Amino acid sequence: MTQPSGLTFVIVGASLAGAKAAETLRAEGFVGRIVLVGEEIERPYERPPLSKGHLLGTEPREKAFVHDADWYGQQRVELLLGRRATDLDPESRTLTLDGSEPLRYDKLLLATGSRVRTLDVPGADLPEVRYLRGIEHSDELGAALRSGGPVVVVGAGWIGLEVAAAARTHGCPVTVVEKDELPLRQVLGAEVAAIYRDLHLAHGVDFRFGAGVREFGARGGRLTGVVLDDGTELPADLVLVGVGIRPATELAEAAKLEVDDGIVVDAALRTADPDIYACGDVAAAYHPLLAARLRVEHWSNARNGGPAAARSMLGQPVEYDRIPYFFTDQYTDTPSLGMEYRGHVGPDGYDRVVFRGDPSIRPTADPEFVAFWLRAGRVLAAMNVNRWDDGEPLEALVRAGHQGRSVDPDRLADPEVPLTDLLR
Repeated sequence: MTQPSGLTFVIVGASLAGAKAAETLRAEGFVGRIVLVGEEIERPYERPPLSKGHLLGTEPREKAFVHDADWYGQQRVELLLGRRATDLDPESRTLTLDGSEPLRYDKLLLATGSRVRTLDVPGADLPEVRYLRGIEHSDELGAALRSGGPVVVVGAGWIGLEVAAAARTHGCPVTVVEKDELPLRQVLGAEVAAIYRDLHLAHGVDFRFGAGVREFGARGGRLTGVVLDDGTELPADLVLVGVGIRPATELAEAAKLEVDDGIVVDAALRTADPDIYACGDVAAAYHPLLAARLRVEHWSNARNGGPAAARSMLGQPVEYDRIPYFFTDQYTDTPSLGMEYRGHVGPDGYDRVVFRGDPSIRPTADPEFVAFWLRAGRVLAAMNVNRWDDGEPLEALVRAGHQGRSVDPDRLADPEVPLTDLLR
């Protein structure tokens, strides 16, 4: 549907989601003005390489960027970088940049993403205490890891574990401090979380579970170690803090839009204001298949949500019902673990985990298996580990599970039964 040329569509967030939205607007025939506003000075890039290939030094920095530098000019996308959107007035349909410059819009997309949660303890402002959110952080962290000194990672989530794996690959002694009893337990549950613990133990990572940080020790303004809440001090030349992110909802709040752990949007990614949309990390979107509002903090949601929001802005019918998906790659030497996860289930949302294959971590072989999270015989989530041909049937099983269809757990576990036969 071609729109009148006099319209202005503004996208706040020069991110993967924002860049894909701009790309889709042009691909769908929008000929009006597109303005893409970003706080960072870099053009839009993808974040997975920051804790994976770029951090390891196995992928060039340029590979992270969504488009070539000249793409934006060719597609007539005005890229305003290093600019901060400070206010949003839905009544006048104006966005304020840098506290003073008004920018009028006809349609607005909030793809503002998220901000890292920080630690508020003594020494947290030391230069060796780092966070990983932007590409410049990955640049600096990668250079620091090459020194090979002792590293402490605070938080055993996805970012923490991927950085731990990169640090060990660079030869650094690594200790991971985690308040919970296992890494990723809140995401994967205890059965699968134990696999990630064993993977990192096999590579020499030292875990301190049930522990928090009291302070960061220093001498002469330089980090010397991490003091835990029980008084134990861990030597460290470098700390990576990975304790989660929070949605960047400041503009939505200024505009008095509904915010509830993210900007509340419907299945078409529309807010209550007919001219304002939201997608990516910042959006708490109604998921029609799951019959729940969901905020997904992963790459695929940004990559797919941006185009969906763009089509919705153009007045096309949109029902964003993508199955949540994320992936990780940890270690390059054996045992290594690459996986894809599809579905949605919390630590208390399932009654059984079924494994197809052997999930054991051994020093001489990479694990290869599929894990299924079930409730009442329905597959709610599935994770394929070092198996790359199972994506489509696993997607079908998860979607069927959320639609109420159950499977035989014994056949699910049997590698002789093709995955495609389980729903027949």
